[in-house]
Amino acid sequence: MTGSLLDVGELRAGYGPAQVLHGISVRVGSGEVAALLGPNGAGKTTTLRAISGMIRGHGKVLLDGRSITGRSPERIAKLGVAHVPEGRGTLRGFTVEENLRIGAYTRSDRAGRRSDLERCFAYFPALADRRRQQAATLSGGEQQMLAIGRALMLRPRLILLDEPSLGLAPKVTRALFEVLRDVHDREGVSMLIVEQNANLVLEFAQRAFVLEAGRIALDGDAAAVRADDELRRSYLGY
Repeated sequence: MTGSLLDVGELRAGYGPAQVLHGISVRVGSGEVAALLGPNGAGKTTTLRAISGMIRGHGKVLLDGRSITGRSPERIAKLGVAHVPEGRGTLRGFTVEENLRIGAYTRSDRAGRRSDLERCFAYFPALADRRRQQAATLSGGEQQMLAIGRALMLRPRLILLDEPSLGLAPKVTRALFEVLRDVHDREGVSMLIVEQNANLVLEFAQRAFVLEAGRIALDGDAAAVRADDELRRSYLGY
């Protein structure tokens, strides 16, 4: 890690009068993969939404030293933060190719967009075969591929992934994480991944954060967390 790309400090956020995050601090280094783990309702999705501007947060959110607190999702996306939400968020009435092109809506480099479209199809050959199909006709795994491909069309510096394995078969999940690993290794993209399959994501990540009731309960090296039976039982329940 060569320095913090994302630096979140004392972040508070919620929905109406219900506060979900109670002053959490998370850092993701340049080129680092970090896992954000914890039980349902701990605030993981809320954390990603607050970072990407989908909900208003209070506290420090810096991207490469620059404050993005309170900025719109569009502005944050333009700065290089791609958010792959839980449930995939594909535009079901549009084709695969149209979904991918929409992912590059903040970019003005037409030649680069064309090149990156083929780059996404290289990562996900199944999508290349279905480029004219509507997203609604894809399998769950293909829709998740499409959601990640759309994020890659932004040419992001940081990808926020919310439960990428949700509803997928283990074989599909493994294949998806192999692509994420390939993207990271080839392009050095930083990632913050919310994932219920803790064992799988801890194989991939360098750092792990565990949320409990809107507070950081554990912040440590991912390999050490994965190797420590007592930590895993205490914080992750397996």
